Amino acid sequence: MGRVFCFSPNRAILEELASVLSRCLPEATACDVHGYPSRDELPRELGAGAPELCLVDVVSDRPRSLALIEALRAYDPEGGIIALLAADDPDLILKCLRVGASEFLLHPFEAEHLKRALEKLKIQPGDRTGPSKLAKVICVMPAKGACGASTLACNLAHRLKNAGNRVLLADLDPLAGSISFLLKISPSYTFLDVLSRAESLDADLWRGMVTSRAGIDVLLAPELLAHGVSESRDATPIIEFARRIYDIVVVDAGSAYGEWNLSQARTADEVLLVTTNELPALHGAQRSLSYLEANRIPKWKVRVIVNRYDKSISLSKEVISSALHIDVLHTIPSDYDAVQKALLDGKPVAPNSPLGRMFGQLADRLTGREKETQTRSAPFGGLLSLFFRPS
Repeated sequence: MGRVFCFSPNRAILEELASVLSRCLPEATACDVHGYPSRDELPRELGAGAPELCLVDVVSDRPRSLALIEALRAYDPEGGIIALLAADDPDLILKCLRVGASEFLLHPFEAEHLKRALEKLKIQPGDRTGPSKLAKVICVMPAKGACGASTLACNLAHRLKNAGNRVLLADLDPLAGSISFLLKISPSYTFLDVLSRAESLDADLWRGMVTSRAGIDVLLAPELLAHGVSESRDATPIIEFARRIYDIVVVDAGSAYGEWNLSQARTADEVLLVTTNELPALHGAQRSLSYLEANRIPKWKVRVIVNRYDKSISLSKEVISSALHIDVLHTIPSDYDAVQKALLDGKPVAPNSPLGRMFGQLADRLTGREKETQTRSAPFGGLLSLFFRPS
């Protein structure tokens, strides 16, 4: 099963759907959209490829939801669309079917009812070849400068490659891209060249744009500021093309802010927000999380990584989770010597080192090779109250 999109401005409905989907379609990637995007906004919200299934809340705003169903049907004539209704209303059901709904689901939502709707639609895991065959895209974003996001992206890409995946590491930071420095690669072509040839891009041209290093392909950022780089607003053409070639795409973004970076977050399957456990970085993480949510990047997509983690001198993982109102997915220990040696060699951190093993564990978590553990919440106070407010 590929991606399942749930459209509703009502958080309670989205949470109820999430529970039902986790029981009914455990292998699906559930994507919440808080509202009803217009026909023009739909491609940006859906990202690359057609969704496997869309569930649309018709109760909260009938006119906009019916318009959305019609737009979804035009976007993907073969896609499954289920209208979510409050009661058995024949007139409303008929309207939903006329504009493009395939089936309907009545509140309260139950897994058995959804399974019956899916049986009617003949939707089964692996039925469609689109999204399920596309690469997983992981977007790495720093919460604040100097959090080590690029170092993490580089090492994560190598650990993912070691698991047998075809991996692209794409440096899409137009202002301060540092992958070429970390890996000691001088770029002949950059992502700007890919963007300029997006309409004519093919596999042969792509191979000339990327550089192969230690078994992974690397797409670099320009070393110097180029004309027009600040006007770039949409990285989707790059990511969409790469999804069809690789198993995993690791994107190194410059920050959470601006349309260019938001386009990377929207297209990605997961966003890794990298912070440290120092107060200025955590303040930056909270601001980044708020900005992403305000720009309709669903919170389920964002995973917090604490880099250079040292519990003995700063805030614990549990306190950070409470402060940010989001679980910390993984912590990376501080190991200055290992990172500096890797920088001098232009290579990733040694995989058998303590730091390298933590990058490997993160790669396993992101690919489902290691069962994720739930982070326990803990109260916080003192200095944190200067920076964080309960939501």
